[in-house]
Amino acid sequence: MAGHSKWNNIKQRKGAQDAKRGKIFQKLSKEIYKAAKDGGADPEMNASLRLAVDKAKSNNMPNDNIDRAIKRATDAGQGDNYDEAIYEGYGPNGIAVLVHALTDNLNRSSTNIRVAFDRNGGSLGEKGSVSYMFDRKGYIAIDREKLDVDEDTMLMEVLEAGGEELETSDEAFEIYTEATDFTAVRDALKEAGYTLAQAELTMLPQTTLPVPEDKEEIFEQMIDALEDDDDVSEVYHNAEI
Repeated sequence: MAGHSKWNNIKQRKGAQDAKRGKIFQKLSKEIYKAAKDGGADPEMNASLRLAVDKAKSNNMPNDNIDRAIKRATDAGQGDNYDEAIYEGYGPNGIAVLVHALTDNLNRSSTNIRVAFDRNGGSLGEKGSVSYMFDRKGYIAIDREKLDVDEDTMLMEVLEAGGEELETSDEAFEIYTEATDFTAVRDALKEAGYTLAQAELTMLPQTTLPVPEDKEEIFEQMIDALEDDDDVSEVYHNAEI
């Protein structure tokens, strides 16, 4: 997984999202709502809900917001129904783009996502056209700023916890796991006393492609347009950034 470091990307994305935190919380609430509605309100018994709650907390979502989303899902009544949808397409230079959406209107989502691709130099592809280029992995980041732990020690901790790979920079330890091992590795590192700056299931590209210099701005516009859509929960791509 060398070359697929996510840490700088995550820091940049979080900084840009500070100005639109209300929208982020709305999307996270929707993920929590669906997980609780499908599998129950107890995160200990509902792995999907636990992941959604952990994701919300890593984005500094208040506990009150989390509790409201769970309560709304489990209160009596029909409530909202959301469908999960995956859209696959291309940016400039054949860059693969994978969009995960959670929507109560598939026609609206499909139209909006197609427009975001078409207006920004991309094209929407068929099902399966790019998803094979990504692997489902667990990702954990530990900020090194105030951590007095060397790489060898962290590597032993990661391997003992069941992690697959460790990447180290001056700023962070980045840990990758098999998707099925993610929860166990995350919990083991927490129990060992580490504070996790990020912990999520993600889609990692198997290879990356450069963005042509004259297409960088329009590619960023496309990603921004997709991420800004209310129905889009995650956007993954294999661009070198």
